[in-house]
Amino acid sequence: MIGRLNHVAIAVRDIAAASALYRDTLGAKVSAPMALPEHGVSVVFVELPNTKIELIEPLGPRSPIAKFWINIRVVRFIISASRSPTFCRARATATGGHPRPWRWEPKTGAHGKPVLFLNPEDCSGTLIELEQV
Repeated sequence: MIGRLNHVAIAVRDIAAASALYRDTLGAKVSAPMALPEHGVSVVFVELPNTKIELIEPLGPRSPIAKFWINIRVVRFIISASRSPTFCRARATATGGHPRPWRWEPKTGAHGKPVLFLNPEDCSGTLIELEQV
């Protein structure tokens, strides 16, 4: 049986840029980077109310996760965002600069709520879907 979700790990090329996106644009609490040379990675944790996102950056070409960049291009990740401030701030930021929206206007998503996609090129290879709640 599957238990409670502890965290989701996402491999990123630039942990500082990815951390800034989650902290500055999406308003999440982000831990300080922690190098784990024995695993060949550096990590940060993005803390959400119900789980965490672990951002993992390879420490060089021999890192076990470096090979994932060959096969994985985009991870679709859905974040529920309240009407204010996260969804509106992300939309305003996206429409005024970086990250750019993948689609300029919110669309109705699978749950019947407005969704906005952020361009994976601006989000460390992650397609982020913000769902307004």
